[in-house]
Amino acid sequence: MISRAERLNMIESNYPKLSIVEQCDLLTIQRSSLYYSALPESEMNLDIMSILDKQYFKTPFYGVLRLTAMLNAEGFHVNGKRVRRLMKLMHWRTIFREPRTTISKKTDYKYPYLLRGLKIERLNQVWAMDITYIPMRNGFMYLAAIIDLHSRYVVGWSVSNSMTAEWCTEVLQAAIQKHGKPEIFNTDQGSQFTSEVFIDALKSHEIRISMDGKGRALDNIFIERLWKSVKYENVYLNVYENGLELHKGLNEYFEFYNNVRLHQSLNYESPSKIYNIAA
Repeated sequence: MISRAERLNMIESNYPKLSIVEQCDLLTIQRSSLYYSALPESEMNLDIMSILDKQYFKTPFYGVLRLTAMLNAEGFHVNGKRVRRLMKLMHWRTIFREPRTTISKKTDYKYPYLLRGLKIERLNQVWAMDITYIPMRNGFMYLAAIIDLHSRYVVGWSVSNSMTAEWCTEVLQAAIQKHGKPEIFNTDQGSQFTSEVFIDALKSHEIRISMDGKGRALDNIFIERLWKSVKYENVYLNVYENGLELHKGLNEYFEFYNNVRLHQSLNYESPSKIYNIAA
């Protein structure tokens, strides 16, 4: 079976008969996977973002004020405006108890959280998707991944230098094409996942839509655990120089995560074994 990395190497920019789009379609890879230009920031901002990334797993309930105070105590002379901007770039979602003094107006693109109390007991019953920030030596990129919650199997992933709804939709469609569709699809309320193009893709496959509550990142606890594993077991141990190195490293890691890594929650079986047994 040809790996994702090998398929990417087969793309030729000057191929006389097929466009880049047509080649990607034939090889069933996302076009966004071809573009690995890291987003630039100042060296100081990259240092701050690296600190914030690790801090999130310790104190996901910290907001702008506490993070600003913490950074200033560590010698970074920053104000709340800068910290807020960097948090937004990193897709930081502070966990907080939402006040119930007022009831927010519901909109068409927000959907209820369907997983509370749900017993997840079969393959493709529930998939979850999220985006996270990935630091590199001279910039950063974003990683999107989709996991099957029953088996913890990563059914799709991609890296990009922008968090667009179109990119997320490509990752979704590729996962469905390869593994079939889930009954329920869970995300946060980020603009990518509440966009018309993403919602329409889910509806076209007749998939039930579930969304985390505002300020409740841990509603999607399974994929939060995936991010911690990816970063502490791979990203933080390998300071990637560029996007191509990052993609190659993540490809190797997800092969390990799915097929080799033993999960305590799965009685020390690998996700692929559970996923294949369920299939």
